[in-house]
Amino acid sequence: MQFGVFSVSDVTIDPTTGRTPSEAQRIKDVVTIAKKAEEVGLDVFALGEHHNPPFFSSSPTTTLGYIAGQTERLQLSTATTLITTNDPVKIAEDFAMLQHLAGGRVDLMMGRGNTGPVYPWFGKDIRDGIPLAIENYALLRRLWDEDVVDWEGRFRTPLRGFTATPRPLDGVAPFVWHGSIRSPEIAEQAAYYGDGFFHNHIFWPAEHTKRMVEFYRRRFEHYGHGAADQAIVGLGGQVFMRKNSQDAVSEFRPYFDNAPVYGHGPSLEDFSRETPLTVGSPQQVIERTLGFRDYVGDYQRQLFLVDHAGLPLKTVLEQLDILGEEVVPVLRKEFAALKPAHVPDAPTHESLVAARGAKDSTVYAPADDVTGQAPEEAA
Repeated sequence: MQFGVFSVSDVTIDPTTGRTPSEAQRIKDVVTIAKKAEEVGLDVFALGEHHNPPFFSSSPTTTLGYIAGQTERLQLSTATTLITTNDPVKIAEDFAMLQHLAGGRVDLMMGRGNTGPVYPWFGKDIRDGIPLAIENYALLRRLWDEDVVDWEGRFRTPLRGFTATPRPLDGVAPFVWHGSIRSPEIAEQAAYYGDGFFHNHIFWPAEHTKRMVEFYRRRFEHYGHGAADQAIVGLGGQVFMRKNSQDAVSEFRPYFDNAPVYGHGPSLEDFSRETPLTVGSPQQVIERTLGFRDYVGDYQRQLFLVDHAGLPLKTVLEQLDILGEEVVPVLRKEFAALKPAHVPDAPTHESLVAARGAKDSTVYAPADDVTGQAPEEAA
């Protein structure tokens, strides 16, 4: 099972000091957090995509590429990549490039996004959110799987004889997770392609998460990718820990109360009771996280949000130390002991290459360096 952290890249005031970091500082901090995640033995770092304040991460592949150059083992992912408003051609090329630079340590999570205005900013209509997700992803798969693509759809200009470059590393596209909080159509899409399904699992009660994951599992089996319990599932979650649970609650309360996402609403106690948010001791986090298996079954990836709501970098790094030293080693052991042998691990580039075989996917096409045309085409 993979364990890691994700960041939504918010630039938020620290309510205990009144200070708000600059974008420059938050960008540096996120790189530090990713490197620390590898240092303490976590498996995954994922970064969200946003195109509006108070978030900075408009180009996660740029940041992840930089992180790739400073890490050796860490799996790099997104949380999420906007399949609705990004051009599938650019996604195909950006993530293939990142694959090469990171030596295959790349996957990505597709999502529709939850910021309504982003659609018109990129020339799209939010009412087309689901159709855009379906059509754009179908094109993306072809761009990765086929060397030359002829395509015509509803939302984009046609492609004629198009080759996305670079080609995927070893001829194997990055593994894709489809992230959704509430849309069964996205769970259906993940199941249809045999991809992973990621439920953020932060804002909703366990019953809702259970229904979404069960639906995905049933459809995964329906499409012939394996038994329902072999479907690839990931969960998000947020934790805040101190040795003493009372200290954790006292320290985290002002951040929770003023957080842009869930502040000024239910109390910390109510929110923790009704959702997977866990604020307490490392043992409480272990017990709560192990309990997720009771309603989603055996799953492959657990990501924690630890840098949200204005928490200072020092505190975030302390949280990572606790995760790496006290929490994740226990979770690895316990989840491994419970997982049946027929349930797969989370796919990696190495496992996908082993299953499909590696090949040099370069398209060696004769062309000049000005027009991109072969001589006979230019004549």
